[in-house]
Amino acid sequence: MARVCPKRVVIPSALAIDTFNISSYLERMASRRQKLKKIGGSVATILPKSMLERLNLDAGDEVLVVETDKGLLVTPFDADFEKAMEIYARMAKRYRNALRELAR
Repeated sequence: MARVCPKRVVIPSALAIDTFNISSYLERMASRRQKLKKIGGSVATILPKSMLERLNLDAGDEVLVVETDKGLLVTPFDADFEKAMEIYARMAKRYRNALRELAR
């Protein structure tokens, strides 16, 4: 069962507490509001130092950006994961009919 906090955000009951504070919830989720800036023909944002340290990232490192139904997911790039996804894509294409049947 979920509770609704005063700011109309649905919170799973596992996270609900008596005196709920939306800012402490956002801090635990390590989310942050960022402004997008135009740089040449592109758009970018600046990641705060605390987030870079937590994710073990530095200038010049590669990240993986995935578009999801809820927005963008940015994670440190993992070459092993990328290789596994390439193998999966080849396998999914080759066995697409079998996978379609299994999904029924």
